[in-house]
Amino acid sequence: MPGNRKPPVISSRGNGAATAGPPPAPEQGAAPEQGTADGTGLRRPGRVFSATKDVDPAPAQENAAKNSAKSSAKNARAARQADGGPAGEDAQSDAVTTPERSGFRWPGRRKAVPGADPDDAANVLAFPEPPARRRRRRLLLTAGAVVAVVAALVAVLVFSPLLAVRTIKVDGLKLATAKQVDAALAPLKGKPLPQVDAAQVQQLLGRLPQVHYSTIEARPPSTLLVHITERVPVALVKNGNAFVQVDQDGVQVATVKDRSAVALPVIDGGTAAVGKNIFKAITAVLAVLPPAILARMDHAQASSVDSVQLTLNDGKTVVWGNASEKELKAKVLQALLNAAPSTLPGAAPVQVYDVSTPRDPVTR
Repeated sequence: MPGNRKPPVISSRGNGAATAGPPPAPEQGAAPEQGTADGTGLRRPGRVFSATKDVDPAPAQENAAKNSAKSSAKNARAARQADGGPAGEDAQSDAVTTPERSGFRWPGRRKAVPGADPDDAANVLAFPEPPARRRRRRLLLTAGAVVAVVAALVAVLVFSPLLAVRTIKVDGLKLATAKQVDAALAPLKGKPLPQVDAAQVQQLLGRLPQVHYSTIEARPPSTLLVHITERVPVALVKNGNAFVQVDQDGVQVATVKDRSAVALPVIDGGTAAVGKNIFKAITAVLAVLPPAILARMDHAQASSVDSVQLTLNDGKTVVWGNASEKELKAKVLQALLNAAPSTLPGAAPVQVYDVSTPRDPVTR
């Protein structure tokens, strides 16, 4: 029937001559012919004719490649997450910095990080260490080695038995005896010399009331020299049938049975007065007197801290007053005692030296 007749297809083959007629059937096993027909009957190569839409094979292949890349990236992220590796933004950062993907290659050599994904090892860059950092590290290593050697030497010296104390020499003794000092310092024998310090020696000598303070010198390999400064007695206090020597602080440093054995004044009140304010005022005065004048004193007394009075061996009296300006009072008293006696006829000898006001002394 005329309504069922197919329209003729115009095509160009071979030499380009157009022919009309039905389209030839494809050969068995051959691929469908690509191309499209337009109003002129010409076919464009690389196109597939479709009844609904023309499809370009190039975008389809590109989309397939993108989908394959996305699938590979997704699988890689899943593998990193399973191994505890970076994910999310870190994975994207890896994708950006990968030379194969970005086309940019950072200088330096790649180095694999222990424990990291082997696929990501190519993305870690190890830059060469700067020379300044290498020099600093070498200096630190050298300094550490020197410190270790010095510490080892110090340890050998401090704990070595070769430097053990075998001989102790002492000087400055007047009141204490060498036997007393040797007994006090006996714990130091056999101890390494570098371990002996002045504080330890002072603590051991603190058992002796005669010792005020001490200093030490180490003389390797085994000798310790101890310099002792003893307390200076300034007065005597009666204790029964004996007399006790006391220093400025009231420390009892020695005992004598005969008062004439030492040239010191006696403080009235006995040992019961030691440590009281009046006793301290008297000893403060006696401590500033020159040894020559102190030896001329017979005894000292006071009814208060402001009324110290001294008595010389010849019976003359020194009115001292309080302990203020004691250095100036001592100089004035020494000048008065050294002055020549008056030769005026009928002049009475001086019996009282009043230095309570040292800038206006009085004799009578």
